[in-house]
Amino acid sequence: MHTDTERCVRAVQSKDARFDGWFFTAVLTTRIYCRPSCPVVPPKVRNMTFYPSAAACQQAGFRACKRCRPDTSPGSPEWNARADSVARAMRLIRDGVVDREGVPGLASRLGYSARQIERQLLAELGAGPLALARAQRAQTARLLIETTALPMAEVAFAAGFSSIRTFNETVREVFGLAPGELRTRAARGPRPAAVPGVIALRLPYRAPLNPSNLFGHLAATAVPGVEEWRDGAYRRTLTLPYGHGIVALTPKSDHIACRLSLTDPRDLTRAISRCRWLLDLDADPVAVDAQLRTDPLLAPLVDAGPGRRVPRTVDGAEFAVRAVLGQQVSTAAARTHAARLVTAHGVPVEDPEGGLTHLFPTAGALAGLDPEALALPRTRRTTLTTLVAALAEGRLRLDTDTEWERARAELAALPGFGPWTVESIAMRALGDPDAFLPTDLGIRRAAERLGLPATPAALTARAADWRPWRAYAVQYLWTVDDHPINHLPA
Repeated sequence: MHTDTERCVRAVQSKDARFDGWFFTAVLTTRIYCRPSCPVVPPKVRNMTFYPSAAACQQAGFRACKRCRPDTSPGSPEWNARADSVARAMRLIRDGVVDREGVPGLASRLGYSARQIERQLLAELGAGPLALARAQRAQTARLLIETTALPMAEVAFAAGFSSIRTFNETVREVFGLAPGELRTRAARGPRPAAVPGVIALRLPYRAPLNPSNLFGHLAATAVPGVEEWRDGAYRRTLTLPYGHGIVALTPKSDHIACRLSLTDPRDLTRAISRCRWLLDLDADPVAVDAQLRTDPLLAPLVDAGPGRRVPRTVDGAEFAVRAVLGQQVSTAAARTHAARLVTAHGVPVEDPEGGLTHLFPTAGALAGLDPEALALPRTRRTTLTTLVAALAEGRLRLDTDTEWERARAELAALPGFGPWTVESIAMRALGDPDAFLPTDLGIRRAAERLGLPATPAALTARAADWRPWRAYAVQYLWTVDDHPINHLPA
């Protein structure tokens, strides 16, 4: 979008927050870059130039605006709606892969050479993987500086910097303030009461956001010991690269309040990325809803509760296991089966609030389970053990960068994986916005009540007009049934 100067100028002059994260405005006279909704008086058109990423602005010598804090914009919705190498690379960079594995590790995961990845990212984003990762490190550092009392040396290494000198130089260059000045500035403003060991932050999103199905689904399907709904917040444990964590996510009118407790602060980038992915916070609901409203039978559902997101997962392998456990049983039965696995094979954790007890077991931990110990039909035991073996051996990957069609084919080749299970995993674990569940009982009931075609083949043909947002259409169709997944818990 950044190449459409006229459209960008209109967005800046109208301070349109819908375009935050789509592009960044750099001001030639002040050498500052802003988000489109920056509250200051817009600069003259001749002094504006536009970039596709904060990293590109920083590479061009611009520093972040202190008023609108463009580094805290929602991410571009493009990276979650596409399956090409650039989108997959951006999802991996957002997860901190470059910090942990370097550019060679990023390239290896994508199946390209480091030079090819560099060239593709430069062409589309104006910055290479190192610059994009550097911009993210700077944002993580700012969060730690402003929301914790960690010494600056610990902040530097937790944010992913290799040295304190690089940390100091980067923070000063990006934000125009030294790390100590950032902390002093943050201390002057209103801040929530600090809790030792807890990082409190705000997760931005593009309005509107309807929390009913999002948090209602997560709460209704929560696995005891791993997830819970407490005091208006969805809480769960997280398995992270350097340790584990506990997160509490509370829907607010203009953001999601996030409280993170981490055993290792180096996991902050990954934890934030997983939370944003879980709640689909980088979506563009205006574009999605506009497309779905073109169908006169869907339009009333969209108008009744616009801004529905797709509830995803923090771990693709975990969701795949839970999807198998949920085949042809009720939500309550699926939770019971999952809770038994957690108790038997999950890693115990301590929760100061007392509600959470375990991490969900990894595929490696489940690889040695005794099928006879599972209270499941024999065919489903085979399905589960085959899935777990494929995940543990690395023959099947269900990460955010996984190619959607390849994963579908690999899942369909496993015994016991029908269209419903494959598409559920594609929608919630892989994040395909066009995943569709025409065989789902709730979808078939909704189709019958709305006058849509009843058979899976006919409904799929009709749903062609909803592409590429059929996963969001599923969320609206589910609202036709009065099911707990559609309502925030009391």
